[in-house]
Amino acid sequence: CCNGCKTVFELLDENNLCTYYSIEQSPGQTRKYHTKRNYDFLEDDELKQKLIDFTDGKKTNITFDIPQMHCSSCIWILENLYKLDSGIITSRVNFLQKKLFITFAEKITTLKKIVELLDSLGYEPLLNLETKNEDKSKSEYKSLYYKIGIAGFCFGNIMLLSFPEYLSINVAEHDELKRIFAYINFILSLPVFFYSGSEYFISAWKGLRKKIVNIDVPLALGILVLFLRSAIDVIFFNGAGYFDSLAGLIFFLLVGKVFQNKTYESLNFERNYKSYFPISVTVKENGRETTIPVQKLSVGQRIFIRNNEIIPADSILIKGVGNIDYSFVTGESIPVEIKNGEMIYAGGKQVGSAIEVATVKEVSQSYLTQLWNKKVFNKNEESRITTFANVVSKYFTFGVISLSFIAALISFPNYKLAFDSFTAVLIVACPCALALSTPFTLGNTLRIFGKNKFYLKNTFAIEKLASADIIVFDKTGTITENNSAIVNFVGEDLSNEELELIKSTVGNSTHPLSVAIFKSIQSSHLNSIS
Repeated sequence: CCNGCKTVFELLDENNLCTYYSIEQSPGQTRKYHTKRNYDFLEDDELKQKLIDFTDGKKTNITFDIPQMHCSSCIWILENLYKLDSGIITSRVNFLQKKLFITFAEKITTLKKIVELLDSLGYEPLLNLETKNEDKSKSEYKSLYYKIGIAGFCFGNIMLLSFPEYLSINVAEHDELKRIFAYINFILSLPVFFYSGSEYFISAWKGLRKKIVNIDVPLALGILVLFLRSAIDVIFFNGAGYFDSLAGLIFFLLVGKVFQNKTYESLNFERNYKSYFPISVTVKENGRETTIPVQKLSVGQRIFIRNNEIIPADSILIKGVGNIDYSFVTGESIPVEIKNGEMIYAGGKQVGSAIEVATVKEVSQSYLTQLWNKKVFNKNEESRITTFANVVSKYFTFGVISLSFIAALISFPNYKLAFDSFTAVLIVACPCALALSTPFTLGNTLRIFGKNKFYLKNTFAIEKLASADIIVFDKTGTITENNSAIVNFVGEDLSNEELELIKSTVGNSTHPLSVAIFKSIQSSHLNSIS
C-alpha cells in the first residue's frame, strides 16, 4: 500500500520474519510514509550521554518514546528487534506508556543505527531531551476528557427533558410537547453516540478484524442496539426511547476509562518506587550535611553515598573509591571499580566505604522503577483477572446473542414483541460491569493499600495476596521502628577524637543500629574512612 510497508516487508523477508504478517491474522496499522531523516547528530558523544540511561563501555541501556505504537503487532516487531540487528541484546515494550527499553552491545551496533532501524520500520522515536522530563503534559487524555464533557452535558439535558416520561404524564394536550422533547433527546444523543462512544466501536471493529472478541464487542453491540431501538421508537413514535440510558451508559463507561487509565499507570509501580529506592539523600552544602527528599535533588548537588546505598541519579565520583554493583541495571553482580571523575549511573549500588558524588542528571522516577521491573526480577506470569475477563467476554457475547435470538423466536409471530424481546436482552445484558470490574477493583485495592502505606511491586502481588495464608516478615530493624532507640555507652569515657572516629565509621553504614549511634554522637567533624 505504500513505500513504508514495502520497506518493512523487505526487512522482514531478508531476516525470515514474515510470520509477522500472520500474527493474529493482522499486520497492524499502516504507517505513514515519511522522508528518511539524517541521524548523524547521534554520533556526538555529549548528546549520546544525555540520551542514554546507562553504559559500561560494553552494554548500553536507552529508553525511547514510541508514539506510533498501537497494537500487539507493534509490540511483536519492537520486541524482536534483535533479529534485525544482532547488536541489540534485548528490547522490551511498556505499551501503556508507549516506551521501548533497549540494551545493545556497543561493539556491534550504535545508537544511530538503532534509531535508523526504528525509523525505517515506521516507529520513529521521539528524541527531544524534554521527553526525559517526568512532568510532561498528559495531552493524550485531552480527547477523552472532551468526550466525557460532551457525554455528561447531553446526559444531564436528556434526563431533564425526560421528566414527562419519568412522571408518567399521559394527558392528551401534552403529547405534542412530549414528541418535541423526544426529538430533542434524539438530536442530543447523536454526538454521544457518534463521538463519545466512537472508541468502543473502533476497538470492537479492530478486535473482530483480528478474529478476537474483546470486551468492547458486547459493549458496542449493546450501545448500538440501544441507540437503534430508541431511534426507531422516536421516529415511529412508539415511545420516547432510552436516550437517557444510552448517554448515561457511555458517560459512566468513559469515566471508568479515565479511572482505568489512572489505575494502570499506578499499577506500573511509578509512585511506589520509593519503597525500594532511597526516600532521601544526604547532601553536602557549605561543609554541612543535610538530608533532603530524593525528588528535590537537582543537577550539580554533591551527595554522600554510604555502603549499600543506591545511586539515585547519574553522577560523577568526587571523593572516595567507587565500587559499584550494577546488578539492578545489568543483572551482573560483579562490582565495577570507579575512579575519581568517572561516571556512575543511576541504579548502581555502592559496596564499600562511603563516597561523595556530584549529580549530572535529575532523578528519573520512571527509569528507577523500570529497573526494578526488569525481566531478571520478574516471573512470566499472566494476570488471572485479565485472563478471566477476556475468556468470559468471548463466551458472554456469544451467549447473549444466542439468548436474544431465542427470545425473539419465542415471541413470533408477534413481530413487535419479537423485536422488543431481541433488543431488550442485548440492552440489559450490556457488560458494563464486566468492563469496569478489573480497573475499579485493582484501583480501589491500591488506594486502600496506599492509604495504609502498604506498597506492592505489581498487580500479580495483589492477586497472590488473596490466596496467601501465611506472611513472613524479615529484616528486623528495617520494617520496624528505630527512631526511638536510646543509645548508651558503657565503659571508660571516650575522647572527642575517639567519638569522631566512631561517628565517621558508623556513618558509612545504613544499618539501623549504625544510624542510631551516628545520630547519638554530637561531634560535627567527620573523617574519611577507607
